[in-house]
Amino acid sequence: MDPSNSGTLAVPGAEIYFEVRGRGPLLLLIGGGNSDAAVFKRLAAALAAGHRVVTYDPRGNSRSALDGPPVDQKVEEHADDAYRLVRHLGGPTEPVHVFGSCSGGLIALELTIRHPGRIRLAVAHEPPVLSILPDAGHHMALLDDICRTYLREGMAPALVKLEALHGGRPAPALPEEHNNTDFFLRHFVRPFTRFVPDLTALGEVSDKVVWAGGHASRGDLVHRPALVLAERHGRSVELFPGGHVGYARYPADFAERLVEVLTTAPGVADRPRETTGGGL
Repeated sequence: MDPSNSGTLAVPGAEIYFEVRGRGPLLLLIGGGNSDAAVFKRLAAALAAGHRVVTYDPRGNSRSALDGPPVDQKVEEHADDAYRLVRHLGGPTEPVHVFGSCSGGLIALELTIRHPGRIRLAVAHEPPVLSILPDAGHHMALLDDICRTYLREGMAPALVKLEALHGGRPAPALPEEHNNTDFFLRHFVRPFTRFVPDLTALGEVSDKVVWAGGHASRGDLVHRPALVLAERHGRSVELFPGGHVGYARYPADFAERLVEVLTTAPGVADRPRETTGGGL
């Protein structure tokens, strides 16, 4: 399904490109890393039968141009962008469901902490809060090495080292409007992987958060923070089809699972879920 509406929204420091599909309750999809709205095209089409689905290019990616030169990105600014987009499309009061994957999961969490009254439910799919892991020092050193490798040797060697986050596998090719890998490696990786949400504030809105991950990525480093955060808040991780980017590979099945989670939460305790024991 093609967008029924698309446009741009001016925000401080950038202009955000967005697309809207379908009718019904507002559902915001937030991509991760170097992704743009194109990564959700098939998922959004599958969800549009029952939702007004909003996708967008995060600031600095593809069609969401920065007002000035590229700078290191902040989760807080991206959360403000998402909130302004929700207000622009949903007015001052309409609540919204949010799905965010990887760094989009960080944005979804920060958005929920800052504006809980606007959030029906936020699904945080494998947010890379690596700093909360018991072996965080090792992972932070790895990410620093990835960034140095990129600056010293170029993109290909850096992306090979980045495979450590995904079980040693290369990142799958994803739909995209433009290649944002340079911006991602220069200005996204280090600040976003060092971000930790306010855990006290997160506890106060934990009833609005679903912790999620991929069936196929359960053994990967990128899956582990969701397990730790879910356990901290007395929850378990809801599993979705595929791995870290299952929404792009299995959009129909992923959409069905997402609708199930959105329509049954917070009563998720009655369904089989992944336990947090082992592997941490």
